[in-house]
Amino acid sequence: MSYYMNYWLTLVLAAALPWGLVAQDAPQQSLPTAPSAVKYPPPAPAPPAPAAQPASAPQQQAPASAQPSSPSSPAPASPQQGTASSPSPKSDAATSSKPAAASGDVDDTLTVIRKRVDEVNVVFTVTDKRDHFVKDLTQSDFRVVDDSKPANIESFSRETNLPLRVGLLIDASNSVRDRFKFEQEAAIEFLNQIIRPKYDRAFVIGFDTTPEVTQDFTDNTEQLSHGVRMLRAGGGTAMYDAIYFACRDKLMAADRGQIATRRAIILLSDGEDNQSRVSREEAVEMAQRAEVIVYAISTNTSGVKLRGDKVLEYFAEQTGGKAFFPFKIEDVANAFTEISDELRSQYAISYKPADFVADGKYRKIEILAENKKYHVRARKGYYAPRQ
Repeated sequence: MSYYMNYWLTLVLAAALPWGLVAQDAPQQSLPTAPSAVKYPPPAPAPPAPAAQPASAPQQQAPASAQPSSPSSPAPASPQQGTASSPSPKSDAATSSKPAAASGDVDDTLTVIRKRVDEVNVVFTVTDKRDHFVKDLTQSDFRVVDDSKPANIESFSRETNLPLRVGLLIDASNSVRDRFKFEQEAAIEFLNQIIRPKYDRAFVIGFDTTPEVTQDFTDNTEQLSHGVRMLRAGGGTAMYDAIYFACRDKLMAADRGQIATRRAIILLSDGEDNQSRVSREEAVEMAQRAEVIVYAISTNTSGVKLRGDKVLEYFAEQTGGKAFFPFKIEDVANAFTEISDELRSQYAISYKPADFVADGKYRKIEILAENKKYHVRARKGYYAPRQ
């Protein structure tokens, strides 16, 4: 009898053993790998069910406007698109030049403060009839006209020591091949003179058919020099794209408004453009929105001003900068020296417009010197923020 009982017990255990092994392995197989756990987080707990209504209460039908929209309906346009609807040049370069913010970065979320500001800041330069800088004027020597109406000056200062944020944009297309090497060396000498370690920062962009960052923001002049020497001439010309990209993706994002800085672009080009995806006006608008002063050094060697030279003049006039036309190759270095002097010889005014409206529209600026012998050079206008 005991023999038969042991026999059947053995059969039952042998049959149950595989099921026990499967049950033991099951929890291990259901654990996701680390990438899957991140990509597919556990679902959020369901919200509590609403309290049941009395049976006598009639059931109301939700109005049509409260019903969820159809997946096929287009998303509403953002009210602050501005120029973002235009094609963004070299978006891949913008992505590679700075790390993308992590979606869970709490610090960035907490430090972003958005507020409406109805105060306009303008940096400008004053010269006499001999084109010499005038550096000893006071607030009473100026008046401001905003959108054809007088404005009250809130603050005034001589800006000789603000940290500089400089973008060096060098045309590397075939049209500038003749004196490309000399211009590179002149640009390197300029950066060595103007960039102060731990205070100023600059970056280098070369452009032909597309803008390319060969050296990102740094105060190291050796790295900046290496970035300039990396450039090789050849290809078409996308100057507008380069200016747009430098203003939007580099200078506008620099320091994130934490400190007051002076932003400038030093542009070496013949002014011709045959490859850009943005227009001249879009590039100028982006420079004005980023509060960037454009200084242009023409690479035209013909001895007469050509169509491209007029384009360089336009960028400089609209942003409060200056265009230089060094017809002799030796004059390129002199142009860099004059730009360096000007960046240390400027004024800054802060004022409130008389009838400010946060409508995103363009408003003209005029800064006038009381002494008619003086010439004021400042950006021609700005875009009001949107409410």
